[in-house]
Amino acid sequence: MYAQMIKTARSGIKSREEMSEQERAFQDKIDNDIKIEPRDWMPDDYRATLIRQMGQHAHSEVVGQLPEGNWITRAPTLERKAILLAKVQDEAGHGLYLYSSAETLGETRDELVRLLHEGRMKYSSIFNYPTLNWADIGAVGWLVDGAAIVNQVALQRTSYGPYSRAMIRICKEESFHARQGYHAIMQMAFGSPEQKKMAQDALNRLWFPAMMMFGPHDSDSTHSEQSMAWKIKVKSNDELRQQFVDQTIPQIEYLGLDLPDPAIKWNEERGHYDFGDPDWDEFMDVIRGNGPCNVDRLSARKKAWDDGEWVRDGLLAHARKKASAKVAAE
Repeated sequence: MYAQMIKTARSGIKSREEMSEQERAFQDKIDNDIKIEPRDWMPDDYRATLIRQMGQHAHSEVVGQLPEGNWITRAPTLERKAILLAKVQDEAGHGLYLYSSAETLGETRDELVRLLHEGRMKYSSIFNYPTLNWADIGAVGWLVDGAAIVNQVALQRTSYGPYSRAMIRICKEESFHARQGYHAIMQMAFGSPEQKKMAQDALNRLWFPAMMMFGPHDSDSTHSEQSMAWKIKVKSNDELRQQFVDQTIPQIEYLGLDLPDPAIKWNEERGHYDFGDPDWDEFMDVIRGNGPCNVDRLSARKKAWDDGEWVRDGLLAHARKKASAKVAAE
C-alpha cells in the first residue's frame, strides 16, 4: 500500500484555496489540535507520510537492539547485564507499538518488513555505526537515547492519535535508557584514567552520528515543511538538534570530559550553544547503505526473519484451526 501511495505523493503545500472541502476540514482539525484517528478521513499524502515515518521509527527500534544485544553476554557486571537485557527488551516492545500504530493506517507489518529488507524503507543512521567496547554502550544510552527522547517527547504532540499515544509509554522507557547510559559513562569518566579515556573516545566517535539523528537541515529536508504543516512533526530538525546540544553540553562538562566538537561555545546573544555541522556527505552515504555496519545490520534482520518463519507459520496454522473449530461449533 505504502509503496503505491508514495509514487503519487504530491510535493509542496496546498493553500486553502487549492484544498477541497474535505481537505480544509481536515486541516482545521490539525490547526485546532484535534487528533486524527484511524477512521477519520485523511489525505493520501498524510497517510503515506505517517506510514513512512512510523515504519522507519519501528525499524529503528528493532535494528537498534542489534548493537546492544551483542554486549549482553559481555556486560561487566550482573547488574549491568540485567539492565541491558531490560533495555533491549524495551526496544522490541517499542517496535511492536509502532508497527501496530502503522497497521491502523491499513499497512501490514509484513509489508513494512519487506520494504526494509529490500532497502526501500530506512532506519536511523546511528545504528550503522559499531559499538566497539563497553563505553560505547554507555554512550549509546546517553547520547542516542538522549537524542531520541528529544525527538520523541515532541512526537507525543503529533497529530495522529495512535502515534501520539504510543509515544507516551515509549518516552517513559527511553528516559530509563538514557539514565542508565549516562550512569554507565559516569562510572567510567570518574574511574581509572584508562576508563576515562574509553569514555572520551566513545563520546568523540558517537557525537556527530547522534547529531545526525535529527535529519538534515530544515532547508535541505524533503518532508519537513509538509510534516510541520500537518503537525506530524511539531518541531523542526534544527530546533530539536539545538535542544539536544543545549541539554547535553552541561552533562559533558559535569563528567569532566573534553567537548567532542571544537566549535562548541556558549552564545550569549542567542542564549544557546553554537556548534559545528556534522558531515552531511557521510550521513547521506550511510543512508544509501554504505555505513560501517549497514550490511551486517540488514543481514542480521533478514536472518532473524527467515529463522522465525516456522514460528509464524505455526501460529498462523493454530489460529486457522481455532477459527475453523469455532465456525464448525456454530
